[in-house]
Amino acid sequence: MAGWTRHTGRAVHMPFQNIDTDQLIPARFMSTPRSEGYGNFLLHDVRQDDPDHVLNRLTPDILVARRNFGSGSSREAAVYALVDFGIRAIFAPSFGDIFAANAINNGLLPAVVNPEEVESLIGTLDGGTGAARVDLATGSAHIAGRDLEFDLPRIWREKLINGWDDIDLTQRRAKAIGAYRRDRRRRYPWAFPAG
Repeated sequence: MAGWTRHTGRAVHMPFQNIDTDQLIPARFMSTPRSEGYGNFLLHDVRQDDPDHVLNRLTPDILVARRNFGSGSSREAAVYALVDFGIRAIFAPSFGDIFAANAINNGLLPAVVNPEEVESLIGTLDGGTGAARVDLATGSAHIAGRDLEFDLPRIWREKLINGWDDIDLTQRRAKAIGAYRRDRRRRYPWAFPAG
């Protein structure tokens, strides 16, 4: 996955809370090979029931949503659907924990902002799109004429900027891990099997 530091795009609001992973991609689509892409399945049932849904009318790459985005099951396919649709960042007051970790590992920013800022952005966007700029290095964004800051743990920022997942992060520390193992073997030889 390619890393990124800055992104310029278009934002829309999803004025709902508790958008869960079952809504993001219904289970029946998860047997589709990942190579075929999951973008068409993003919020499939919700969009099918509402022809005027914002994602049926517009093609944003940044979402603004209310609290608890990505709650529910641990299905990583929910993140695949967002990424394959073209979404690069989501701004919300809170995220499902597993969803947020999966998002980071797939290059998708789960930016935590306070609820008042989200409500203000939802009011500003009001069913349309707004120009947006996101800067991971500074933890800031400019969406629909509004400046905001978002919380992002340092390690998550590092992973997004470098395009790393958990395996890449571990490999990055291979020398330190090797040194620790050699030292431990030297200090506690009895703890290692013979041969």
